[in-house]
Amino acid sequence: MADQYVQTPVGAESSMLPSLRWDEPPEGPVLVLLDQTRLPAEEAEFVCTDVPALVQAIRTLVVRGAPLLGIAGAYGVALAAARGFDVEDAAEILAQARPTAVNLGYGVRRARDAYRAAADAGADLEQAAAAALAEAKALHREDAEASAQMATFGLTLLDELLPGGNHRILTHCNTGALVSGGEGTAFAVALSAHRAGRLRRLWVDETRPLLQGARLTAYEAARNGMAYTLLTDNAAGSLFAAGEVDAVFIGADRIAADGSVANKVGSYPLAVLAKYHHVPFVVVAPTTTIDLNTPDGASIEVEQRPGQEVTEVTAPQMAVAGMETGSGMPVAPLGTQAYNPAFDITPPELVTAIVTEYGALSPVTGDGIAALCARSRQVTIS
Repeated sequence: MADQYVQTPVGAESSMLPSLRWDEPPEGPVLVLLDQTRLPAEEAEFVCTDVPALVQAIRTLVVRGAPLLGIAGAYGVALAAARGFDVEDAAEILAQARPTAVNLGYGVRRARDAYRAAADAGADLEQAAAAALAEAKALHREDAEASAQMATFGLTLLDELLPGGNHRILTHCNTGALVSGGEGTAFAVALSAHRAGRLRRLWVDETRPLLQGARLTAYEAARNGMAYTLLTDNAAGSLFAAGEVDAVFIGADRIAADGSVANKVGSYPLAVLAKYHHVPFVVVAPTTTIDLNTPDGASIEVEQRPGQEVTEVTAPQMAVAGMETGSGMPVAPLGTQAYNPAFDITPPELVTAIVTEYGALSPVTGDGIAALCARSRQVTIS
């Protein structure tokens, strides 16, 4: 495992480094990740030469976001195969790296199954590894295509819900290019509205405790020249009360068979606020995020993060100031216990619509979810 750092100031003319890319230097294939823990202070690449390094990157949020985790998982299997490691072991530890995001296991299984199929057909190790890599690249491409479709369907829905444009959208966590093979999920809808001249304001929740909104969504909004305003999570209520929010658009890490949505903690309170204030609450996610094997919200395993993420404040800018990245400043007394779930669950009755690459589902019901998944198995995006 090795690191390479390339610093680019926010708002620079140069394009953002890709969130994830496969590379084949002379010393062997690697998976290169844009280190999201160092944003927005610098754009730095984190190079994974083996699966343990990738698992660590996933757990420490160097790479994050449900769709991108699926892509990373698939490339991780391909990396293990290409470097001659045990593919079955690699697949198992990758799939368990983060329990809530269903896309991770999906991507791992796709690449592993491609490897198995090639091997069963008589392919040698090099050919089987190539099959796993081809499957990872296919998933990467499909996710980019799905992102574009979701942006189109999401903007159409937004204009139907709120005719006339001039939209003020509130979003939570980060759902842009940093979590996707394309331009994202919920953020991609807001970006489409911006490009169409129909976005008045993007309200960006700070998203505590790790500030994915402040660090990452604001970073992407600035890069794209969008009109945006950052707010603390607990200021959302006053924003709704003032009539300043027209719609809430969020992503998802897992959608259960009944339409319950697991997303970054803080999403459920927004859904409650939206319901009370009669504001549409829309979830944007690819069908790979739907898990028909999870019957309802109560069955979703919610990842519990380390308490120090709450009891300490960590700033990526510390790296620029000469301090070690990830070092934290205590904000609570020593020994304080912290409750730190990574996600919360929003029941389907609070969700106005779910937007996927196959269209929008509203109302959100178990039958509708099943029909959507059946359609996804019959249709190929091209």
